Amino acid sequence: MSEKLPLLLVQMGHPPKDIRIAVGEQPQWFNAALGDVGLIKVVCPFEGEPLPAAGTFSGAIITGSWAMVTDHEEWSERTAEWTREIIQAGIPLLGVCYGHQLMAYALGGRVDYHPQGSEVGQIAVTLNTMAQNDPFFSRLSNTFEAFLSHEQSVLTLPPGAVVLGASSHDPHQIIRYSPTAFSVQFHPEFNAPVMNKIITSRSERAAMKGKDHDVLLAKVTDTPEARSILQRFVALL
Repeated sequence: MSEKLPLLLVQMGHPPKDIRIAVGEQPQWFNAALGDVGLIKVVCPFEGEPLPAAGTFSGAIITGSWAMVTDHEEWSERTAEWTREIIQAGIPLLGVCYGHQLMAYALGGRVDYHPQGSEVGQIAVTLNTMAQNDPFFSRLSNTFEAFLSHEQSVLTLPPGAVVLGASSHDPHQIIRYSPTAFSVQFHPEFNAPVMNKIITSRSERAAMKGKDHDVLLAKVTDTPEARSILQRFVALL
């Protein structure tokens, strides 16, 4: 019997030091959210690591980042090119926050700062009628809670992409690009301690400008339906 290929986690940078010390970073968050899913291989293109070739992993998740897609860093552009290759190869691919924006950008969409500013905290995401017929998202509630923390958004969809969900702030919360590739602007891997630390972190002052910390903290509970997206993605592999 052949050994199962690993799930690939493409880590797109480290969190700020204060967040990392308090609640860890992306691989820890995804591991905790996924539970026992077998081998997870982490690759860090921002540290110069090469991205694995198609056929060496069962599927991939591109994480969030504290960088911006519009910075067009070499490692980010390299990951965008790889993203196009992986989607074309039909390998399951999920983008989260920065990964969501990078996938849209890689396929011809436009990403930039949201005209109404950042979106931070526990916020409702609502599925549309297209999602009700989507093989992956149709089992979710029409509206569910999700954790968010972003300043940039997908402002223009790439050709052929389909929106499946929105928040009151961002109409492009869930995007499907192909039968095997989709992305979410929210963070299914976050738990309440991670969200709380981001809200109160000094490193997040720009994103938190004009927002009431106490109000946001009072809304943070849990987001099990958003987290289930990760678990169901792995079940596809």
